[in-house]
Amino acid sequence: MGHPLDKFKYCPVCGSANWEEHNFKSKQCSDCGFVYYANPSSATAAFIMNGRHELLVVRRAKEPSKGTLDLPGGFVDIGEDIEQGMRREVLEETGLEVDEITYLFSTPNEYVYSDMLIYTIDSDYLIRVPNDINPVGNDDATDAHWIPIEEVNPEDFGLLSIRRGIRRFLAERLWEKY
Repeated sequence: MGHPLDKFKYCPVCGSANWEEHNFKSKQCSDCGFVYYANPSSATAAFIMNGRHELLVVRRAKEPSKGTLDLPGGFVDIGEDIEQGMRREVLEETGLEVDEITYLFSTPNEYVYSDMLIYTIDSDYLIRVPNDINPVGNDDATDAHWIPIEEVNPEDFGLLSIRRGIRRFLAERLWEKY
């Protein structure tokens, strides 16, 4: 797949082809001096739990890993803080409006989109909701449903970063700590 900066052949400021590797995370134009850094994008994932110790999962509507289980979440938009992005993604994918969210942990991730490797930093949150909440799958999710926490299998989740997060959530029993 290569480094994400490999896709950029010309300086975005002056258009020069003298656009060369500056270091692992940046390219520099030798004509105008502009340096561009490929910093990670912010992304979120929500561990939404009800009082019956059930985890809300969604089914991915799009590639990568279309059709596999996922947690509600996604990329943070320009101008949003991470918490706003988390709330927006939960609303878009499940129809749930949530207020209180608790930060759990973050992990670096690599996400392939349109044949391009995107580096992300995933921020994972715990969200508690009442038992009578009935989510619906919307936007990037074809389905949303509850799974008893003891039946959650990390291997059912298609994205590596989500599997890692699920393993940590289960191993550390984080729903009991917050």
